[in-house]
Amino acid sequence: MKLGLGSYAYRWSIGIGDRRPADPMPPEALLDQAAALGLGLVQYADNLPLDRLDDARLDALKAHADALGLGLELGTQSFDPGEVDRYLEIGARIGAPLLRVALDEADARIPVADLADQLRPRVARARDAGLRIAMENHFNYPSPSMVELLERVDDDHLGVCLDVANSICAGEWPEETVTLLAPWTINLHLKDYMIRPDRHGVGFRIEGVPLGEGRAPLDWILDRLAHCPAEMSVILEHWLPWEKGETETEIRAREQNWMERTSQAAQRLVAKRASRQEETA
Repeated sequence: MKLGLGSYAYRWSIGIGDRRPADPMPPEALLDQAAALGLGLVQYADNLPLDRLDDARLDALKAHADALGLGLELGTQSFDPGEVDRYLEIGARIGAPLLRVALDEADARIPVADLADQLRPRVARARDAGLRIAMENHFNYPSPSMVELLERVDDDHLGVCLDVANSICAGEWPEETVTLLAPWTINLHLKDYMIRPDRHGVGFRIEGVPLGEGRAPLDWILDRLAHCPAEMSVILEHWLPWEKGETETEIRAREQNWMERTSQAAQRLVAKRASRQEETA
């Protein structure tokens, strides 16, 4: 597994929705963070869109990544044919091997057959450009529909970006999602979560924690993905909530702390599995 940094790991430092810092983290700084954390690549998602950069800055970003020895991957939110086409061009320019497309509620309203028809020519373009397209299971796109989509397109340049926790929102526990999507997985989003009861007994909340500190069945997940190639990228993320009364400085410091803990936990997890494999070889 090749551990990488996802741009959503720094959602508050980059800015999202109505939370915009005075000095948002630029794309180049994300590369520096990945290198400092000992990770091997960066996956830029829709919260840090690369289609807003001109060609000169894209070339400079690629040069910066090369200098740090980092790979690059791309990501968009929801299926937009024109946007996918633009990102395939960007991916070819910067040498990205993978474009992640997160499917959500609006995409779930598109008949699977129609979505497959729109995807086929773009998968062909991805192949020509040296990329693969990975469809992510986002909050409201059911995994059975994802399986049907992949079976209809039936192309080895289309696969799954498997997020281990997103589909809880769609009524699936991670074990169900992973079991359904593991055969098509070509990219993994790894995060952790906790289920906390309300202190008054009024239901419960599902919220993020640093990797290895929650209830995500990490070893079981990686066992289900043992068939995936060793060079598959594993993108680290987390769901850090902005607490009431917390300042921008405080949340950014906590975000960095969570990412450091997540990265360290992921590297321990990978090292432990490698050691176990050597022992059984």
